[in-house]
Amino acid sequence: MQLRAILNRFRMTSGDFVPAFALVVNSFAWYSSVSVIFTDAVNHLPNSTMENILIFMTFYVGIAVSAILGSVVIKGTRKSLLLVWIFAGIIASLLLNTIGTSSHLVSLVVSLFLGISIGIGLPSCLAFFADFTGVENRGLFGGVTYGVSALAMFSIGYMSSTLTFSTMVLVLAAWRCLGLIALVPLIRKGSRQAAQSPSFFSILSRRTVVLYLIPWIMFCLVNWTEAPLVQKSFGDFYNFAIFAEFAISGIFTIIGGLFADLIGRKRVTIVGFVMLGIEYAFLSLLSGIDVSQYLYIILDGAAWGMLSVVFFMVLWGDLAENMKKEKYYVIGGLPYLLAGFLSVIVKPYIETINVSTAFSLASFFLFLAVLPLMYAPETLPEKKLEERELKGYIEKAKKLKEKRG
Repeated sequence: MQLRAILNRFRMTSGDFVPAFALVVNSFAWYSSVSVIFTDAVNHLPNSTMENILIFMTFYVGIAVSAILGSVVIKGTRKSLLLVWIFAGIIASLLLNTIGTSSHLVSLVVSLFLGISIGIGLPSCLAFFADFTGVENRGLFGGVTYGVSALAMFSIGYMSSTLTFSTMVLVLAAWRCLGLIALVPLIRKGSRQAAQSPSFFSILSRRTVVLYLIPWIMFCLVNWTEAPLVQKSFGDFYNFAIFAEFAISGIFTIIGGLFADLIGRKRVTIVGFVMLGIEYAFLSLLSGIDVSQYLYIILDGAAWGMLSVVFFMVLWGDLAENMKKEKYYVIGGLPYLLAGFLSVIVKPYIETINVSTAFSLASFFLFLAVLPLMYAPETLPEKKLEERELKGYIEKAKKLKEKRG
């Protein structure tokens, strides 16, 4: 009964949500694809390891600083910021062609600009999404949005394997241009943003924020540190694993989003972290056995799907309530956006790391991350859960009455 009510409300409110959905899908798919292509281009440069690390560091600094500044200066200019952000993304996509064809200094400047073109508007984009979704349906809306984003990421990723680098750069620029089409209806509709903009200090002083942020940071640290080790452990099987995980996570983003609305964000998050802990335990205890890799793929895909919808789309909008949401999305997004640098640092040293021990430590820390979640309050209002339960009881009572005639 609760499921039917959620789906009915989804149909009734989807008109307000479609433009925000299109902008987020365009932005996520562009960010993911341009990051992969940028990373591949830098890794093929005839540079020393330290020179490449410096390029990546510049890229991630650009993301972090611009995301913070973008959330501070928006005030009444969110629409203008998003417009500038999309144009910056188009230019940054085209500038990818200059990496490796010019001096090291040019590569640094391009990497900085690319980072800025990602970070400066992403929090406002997600805040726009949260403003156009109600808390009672944000999970399902977020699940559908991220699921379609994953499909777009996969499609663009497949194209990159069949097209030349220069052609792919043009495809990314054209894809980013489509974001302008998504932005026009949002500008016409206006924004539902509140007037109050909390400080970063006040947000980080909230107990609920800290209890959700600590496990999320632990996950990001573990995931990106272990990624090169998983690739080493899987060998040639790794490419299939990525493909399979994309498919599984795409399904579980919708499932996770639906259950986040039905039973709450906290329970979905705990289940996701437990899955992650189990998968790394399998890789450690069943090292060298093929079944451990298949179990990892299934559990990792399912966990990623559930956690991505909660931590990328839903949670920070819930916590912001009626306040401006940009700074909440900055705080929630930076651990993921910056943690990718850990893979860059770890990769040159993977031959010296004991993989089985690393997987055991990953499992331990992921299980440990569940502890703060046990004390975290549910962000889906209890009143909404009670209303759904009451409606379910009323519908059941009506059916029983009809049967008894």
